[in-house]
Amino acid sequence: MTDYSKLDHPEILSHIFYPQKETVTPLPPGACDFTVIVEPGVTIGCRFHITDPSAPCILYFHGNGETVSDLDSIGQRYNEAGMNLLVTDYRGYGWSTGQPSVSAMFSDGEILFQESKKWMADNGYTGAFFLMGRSLGSACAIDLAAKFSDEIKGVIIESGFADTLPLACSLGLELNDHDISEDECFNNMAKIALITKPTFILHGALDEIIPAAEAEKLQAFCGAKSKEFQIVPGADHNSIVSVAGNLYFQVIKQFIDKITGVSSWRTRRKAAK
Repeated sequence: MTDYSKLDHPEILSHIFYPQKETVTPLPPGACDFTVIVEPGVTIGCRFHITDPSAPCILYFHGNGETVSDLDSIGQRYNEAGMNLLVTDYRGYGWSTGQPSVSAMFSDGEILFQESKKWMADNGYTGAFFLMGRSLGSACAIDLAAKFSDEIKGVIIESGFADTLPLACSLGLELNDHDISEDECFNNMAKIALITKPTFILHGALDEIIPAAEAEKLQAFCGAKSKEFQIVPGADHNSIVSVAGNLYFQVIKQFIDKITGVSSWRTRRKAAK
C-alpha cells in the first residue's frame, strides 16, 4: 500500500483540495441520494442519476472545487444518452463530512467502489459497471481501475494528469522542497500501466491547467490493449462538455456500447435487416 503521508502535509493539502461545502440540494428528476460511511463519524454524499436499471452505470469522481450537485445537469444528459451516472464527493465537499486528505481520498475511493456496487446490486441495477474521473478525480478512477480490474468493464479519464510534480509546480507548489518523489505522489502514470480493461482518455486541446501532453502520456503508458484517445479542439480544462456538446455524451456512449457488445457487428447487422 502506498504511503501518501508526505502529500498530507497541511501546506500541500491546501493546494490540492478546495472543498466547497453545501447542504443537500433538491434532487433533479430521476435521481436519488445516498450516503456511504467511510469511517465512524465520516460520511460521503453520493447522487445517482438513473435512466434504467439495466443501463450501464458510471461511478464518477469529479474535479476539484466541484460538488455532487454541480453534475446535476450533466447527469440528466448522461441519462438521455442511455447511461446511469453515480457521482460521489470527497471528504469536506458538498454535504460530506470530515476533512480531505490524499490518503483518505484513496481509501474512501475503495469503500465507495465496493459500497456503490453493493447498493446497486441490492436495488436491482444490473448494467455494466464503469469508472470515470475528471481532473483530480482521474487519480481515483485510475487507482481503482488498477486495483479492481476484474470488477469493471472499462475506465474513462477526462482532463487527467500523468505526473504530479510538474503539475504541482504549475500550481505554485514546489514539492521538491518537501523531499518527495513521484512514487510517493498520485503516480498516475505508473498506475495506468497496470490497467488492462478498455480505457478512454479525453482532454481539451487548450487546457492550461493540465496540458494535453499529460493525457498523451497517460495514453502511451496505459496497459490496456483496447484504448481510445480524443483531444477536443477549442476546449480548455473546464469546457469540454460545453464545447463538444452532445458529441461528448455520444462518444462516451459509443465507447461503452463497443465494450458491452451493443454496437458489435452482429448487433449492427440485425438492426440493418
